[in-house]
Amino acid sequence: MDSSRPEVSHEVPPYLRVYKNGTIERLFGNEVAPASFDPQTGVESKDTMITPETGVFARLYRPSNTPNSQKLPLVVYFHGGAFFISSISDPKYHHSLNVLVAKAKIILISVDYRRAPEHPLPAAYEDSWAALQWVASHASDRGVESWLKGKVDFSKVFLAGDSAGANISHHLAIRAGSNPIGGMKLRGIIMIHPYFWGEEPIGSEAQDPVRKAMVDGWWRFVCPSDRGNDDPLINPVADGAPSLSGMTCDRVIVCVAGKDILRDRGRLYYESLVKSEWLGKAVIVEIEGEDHVFHILDPNCEKALYMMECLASFINQE
Repeated sequence: MDSSRPEVSHEVPPYLRVYKNGTIERLFGNEVAPASFDPQTGVESKDTMITPETGVFARLYRPSNTPNSQKLPLVVYFHGGAFFISSISDPKYHHSLNVLVAKAKIILISVDYRRAPEHPLPAAYEDSWAALQWVASHASDRGVESWLKGKVDFSKVFLAGDSAGANISHHLAIRAGSNPIGGMKLRGIIMIHPYFWGEEPIGSEAQDPVRKAMVDGWWRFVCPSDRGNDDPLINPVADGAPSLSGMTCDRVIVCVAGKDILRDRGRLYYESLVKSEWLGKAVIVEIEGEDHVFHILDPNCEKALYMMECLASFINQE
């Protein structure tokens, strides 16, 4: 054994190690793609600081051929990674969002919220809420970002995310229901393979104890709550969770993948939303034969492109 190698104090396989000397080693999601013009999709992007106090950046995307007079819908996107890996610079996310922006003809803001364990929850939620307020500042001309001022239809704003980012989108929509953000209309939420969980297994989780235990450990790592995986932040239908009827949007689309260990949580969320007193319309899209965030790992595959078409239609329907 190499005695010079620092001793591991905690491991979240296969993604992250924490050493006793305080060093954090991320084993996945470290690649970086710069903001740029993408000739394949005709989408351009740039990075901008949105919250100097916390150092939170965002990456902005827009179609390069949009007439100056045309105002586009806006999607505020939160990446996945179980709250502790990946970023807005991940090449797979970058390419996937280029595809979505091109297909839906939207402006998109991808928020680089702070990650655990350096910044334990609720930091990611607070960063994302601050990002939403930064966006809203441009509806009232207080904001200064030229890609947003006069370019966004603030009556057509959507929250979106995959995995942990879908979780964030849900909680922002609940929070905005009781604490409205002026100047813009949240029309819908895009929930891709949402990261929700619970202490008791449901559906296929009971037949997959290895993956169930793995996901159990992810949440306990980022949020050491006395409620465990029934904390309302991870289980939106747990006792004491805010009512789904409080969501401040008209439409929700939930995307699930047939092989995803989180599939049944996405289904339960959709079913609970439909049965609640929420007055909006929810739809679910299930892609058979695929696993978690397959559309990011292979954004050009046929099923990923089909899902992107579904999302583009959802955004642009009147």
